[in-house]
Amino acid sequence: MDECCSGKSSALERLPARQASTLRIVLALNATMFLAEFVAGLLAGSVALLADSLDMLGGALIYGFSLYVVGRSAQWKARAALVKALVMAGFGIAVLGQLVHKLIAPAAPVAEAMGLVAALALAANALCFALLWRHRADDINMRSVWVCSRNDIAANLGVVLAAGAVWTTGTAWPDIAVGALICALFLRSAYGVGREARVELNLLQTTSRSHAP
Repeated sequence: MDECCSGKSSALERLPARQASTLRIVLALNATMFLAEFVAGLLAGSVALLADSLDMLGGALIYGFSLYVVGRSAQWKARAALVKALVMAGFGIAVLGQLVHKLIAPAAPVAEAMGLVAALALAANALCFALLWRHRADDINMRSVWVCSRNDIAANLGVVLAAGAVWTTGTAWPDIAVGALICALFLRSAYGVGREARVELNLLQTTSRSHAP
């Protein structure tokens, strides 16, 4: 029994190190793809690609927060998850601004460049998702990171489909529609992660008061 418990304790001690190693990889991937998508979005005139690049930037910031709190207390992790929710909401509002601009002056983006870069982003996020899969149930910090990665894949798929629709129709409306969907995904995810973080913080505060002398 002691040997079994010792093994479990050793595994738990190694967990933060494994989490940090995974987060460093996905942070680097997201930062790289943010730059690629942002530049390509500007050159191709794609609001969906720009929205997806902001998603990548938001992901990089979120992974950075998550890396900072690995191995810290549950309260730190819950607070970090709340900050992540605010970051996600902020980028959602930024995408809204891009959408308004595109609606005022709708111009079809370069579909080929849009599709190629979106496909590269999809491959990068699929790798991130695979790396984060085993950590999705570790704690609230890693779960919120996994949720972000799952949403990234959905956004990438949307941009790839939008590129095909833009190429087929020759109009900007598929690009605008997908940008709007990514914005809605941002805001919905921000609400979900923020709600979970608030529940966790309230529970921790209640537990702390009940143990207070």
